[in-house]
Amino acid sequence: MTFLGISGMQYSGQSLANSRILLAEDSNVFTSMIRTRLKELFGIEIEICRSFEELQFAYDRSAEPVTLAISNINLPGAENGEALEYLIDLSIPTVVFTGTFHEETRDKLLSKDIVDYILKDNVFAVEMLAESVCRFLTNHRHHVLIVDDSPTARALLSSRLKRYNFRVSVAENGAKALAILKTSPDIGLVVTDYNMPDIDGFELTRRIRSVRGSHELRIIGVSSSSNRLLSARFLKAGGNDFMLRPFIDEEFYCRVNQNLDTLVQIRSMQAKLKEPASVKSVA
Repeated sequence: MTFLGISGMQYSGQSLANSRILLAEDSNVFTSMIRTRLKELFGIEIEICRSFEELQFAYDRSAEPVTLAISNINLPGAENGEALEYLIDLSIPTVVFTGTFHEETRDKLLSKDIVDYILKDNVFAVEMLAESVCRFLTNHRHHVLIVDDSPTARALLSSRLKRYNFRVSVAENGAKALAILKTSPDIGLVVTDYNMPDIDGFELTRRIRSVRGSHELRIIGVSSSSNRLLSARFLKAGGNDFMLRPFIDEEFYCRVNQNLDTLVQIRSMQAKLKEPASVKSVA
């Protein structure tokens, strides 16, 4: 299975058909489009729930865990968001698919630790939803290391990344980060604070780059400083990206995805270059 998403996501791997996905949506047009597209792309047979009662029944009738839910904010029988609350209370990862959106709605959604939200207000809505689903189902292949001397900051970043289904390791200082990288060669992304007591973010980046290039591992620097030159210094030290705190959730996830997408594309290109000439000619 090969999938190339709107934002540049590339996935080549096994079928995702074993995923159990509930779709809580009362629009016949969207249920048909989503069902067809997820089946076509990933072989997934979704379970459609057109009302709150059907959603509850779908969950209760089977002991099989729900991998992911896609839910409108309002459903018949749950006109005030009860369906979304129901899914969150059950700790079911949820992507919200909605046509109702403004700043207050966004803040409420993100406070519930949803996986993502997709707006129905454009012709690419279903394609964007398919990409969001694919990212969640495949993010576990990515291992991310968070480096920060603040327990609060580590916990915040860790919870955000785990919400998106990434595998996450944490380090409280640069020395610990280097030790983890030695024993975990599968780490593809490091998110590191700049201001740390033993080895700051710049020096940590330099040491990482002495053994692992950007084609093997991506590095995003973060800081709460108002010094805008930090980004330039970080990039010159070998970093790939830089963000200032406090983060906007959507921007943080986008930056993480962009760096990991680049890594996937580089690895795919390297694999093609290593193919024997006979294989390339057949392809």
